[in-house]
Amino acid sequence: MNIKSLLLGSAAALAAVSGAHAADAIVAAEPEPLEYVRICDAYGAGYFFIPGTETCLKIGGKVRTEGEWYNAYNRDSKQGTLWHTRAELNVDTATDTEYGPLKTETIVRWDWNDGGSTSTNLLWSYISLGGFTVGKKDSQYNLYIGYAGDVINDDVIYDGPYELNQLTYEYDGGNGFSAVISLEDSNSSGSGAAYGASWATDDKANHYAPDVVAGAGFKSGAWGFKVVGGYDSIKSEGAIKARVDADFGGFSAFLMGGWNTDGDQLNKYAGTNQDVSACTAPNGTVNAAKCGWGDWAVWGGVGVPVNDKLKWNLQLAYTDSKIFEATTNLKFNPVKDLLVEPELTYVHYDYAKDDTVSGILRFERNF
Repeated sequence: MNIKSLLLGSAAALAAVSGAHAADAIVAAEPEPLEYVRICDAYGAGYFFIPGTETCLKIGGKVRTEGEWYNAYNRDSKQGTLWHTRAELNVDTATDTEYGPLKTETIVRWDWNDGGSTSTNLLWSYISLGGFTVGKKDSQYNLYIGYAGDVINDDVIYDGPYELNQLTYEYDGGNGFSAVISLEDSNSSGSGAAYGASWATDDKANHYAPDVVAGAGFKSGAWGFKVVGGYDSIKSEGAIKARVDADFGGFSAFLMGGWNTDGDQLNKYAGTNQDVSACTAPNGTVNAAKCGWGDWAVWGGVGVPVNDKLKWNLQLAYTDSKIFEATTNLKFNPVKDLLVEPELTYVHYDYAKDDTVSGILRFERNF
């Protein structure tokens, strides 16, 4: 046998063996493609795409615990001290459409107080598209013009209703001008406690039409001005608030005034958050209007950032019914998303010839 024959025979043998192995080979199936969560940065930090959709989702919330000493809303309170813990879950969605972002926001709140008192509340839940908002959130009488100071007890002097169903349109001109109009539900803010006090109730028999809120404003640089009015369809009365905001660099400040169309009675937009003891004279006479503004109310405040972790705030308020309130606090952020906030409030009631001092120490973690 020569070399050539040997090589040809070896090649044939290898081919036969390879063919036999090829017949027995198992071909692995292609793996299913993995769909990773995609970041959605078009609507701000924290959003991500729901897998398989073009809808962006954001989940957040807070855990808060605080001790309260006496009560700035009830001069006759005997509570002394109270410990309160709260948890909130926020779920936001956003989808791009030909009319702009289609958004929803839902906030669910759980509260626990000393003694085992618990509650669950759907705080906000609404849909927005193209400037329109429908659902539950705070009244535009507060949201549009701004709350009455960067303090916890900002509404000791009543500044308007919260948590109600509404149909709202807000216009932003892009040049500093804005406007809002809102139809709001008189009876969605509580079981009869329309003005924040259990003794001042709605007359549901007269509930034939929604309340109306309208406002306009302009902002240029460090200055802003807004005015808003609300009409209570049940009481057939209302109120107007006007506000100026300014940022001076080293501190910010605001001044807000309100006018009640009938100072002799409460209405939804010039009401009260105070207990009836605020308008009970020493001889026992009760005058509900003395718990509210009377004809007018005024609020003012300043905020001073001390450094990137500490801010000092002061709010003052006074009414035609001669209720005076002063609140001050410190907002301390030792680390990102953790707030420690001690606050002190003084209230003087001229009609009741009395005053109160109360305090809060709050700890809050946002995520």
